[in-house]
Amino acid sequence: MAEISKSGEKVKYRLAEAMKECMKKAPVEKITVKEITEECGVTRQTFYRNFIDKYDLINWYFEKLLDKSFEHMGRGKTVYEGLERKFTYIRDEQVFFAAAFKYDSQNSLREHDYQLILQFYEQLILEKEGHMPDPELHFLLRMYCRGSIAMTVDWVLTGMKLTPSELATLLTEAIPPKLAEILL
Repeated sequence: MAEISKSGEKVKYRLAEAMKECMKKAPVEKITVKEITEECGVTRQTFYRNFIDKYDLINWYFEKLLDKSFEHMGRGKTVYEGLERKFTYIRDEQVFFAAAFKYDSQNSLREHDYQLILQFYEQLILEKEGHMPDPELHFLLRMYCRGSIAMTVDWVLTGMKLTPSELATLLTEAIPPKLAEILL
């Protein structure tokens, strides 16, 4: 069974690489599943066995990158280190993220990133505090997550003038004080 899932993961990564190649030539909304599968050398059936649509592929790939950057946070790594790693991955995949963040409609990466980040911080608070955040703290968390996503998108779409470390520092310093007491 583990062999099948490793094989499935390889196909998904190949499809992600094909998508990245297509993104070099066209905006996301113009790329078709047919173009992705032709670039990858697989059938449309293989694509749809793995993903609902091209946005599902983009979100899956982003989630893999996010998992890598945040996997140890809360277990010895700091919020700053997790953010720095996330921004380093994004910088290393600049073409992919610039294309993906330009699209802001159905199943967008922006909303997917927000949901993942929010869930991550909620889980971190649960682990540290033993309960989910109260309504006031949850409001601050949602506001911070929305703002951090907006600043990440702005950073990507305006040419990444800050280093990953500089952006991580600014976003860490922007955490509301009541939230920082728990997260930092």
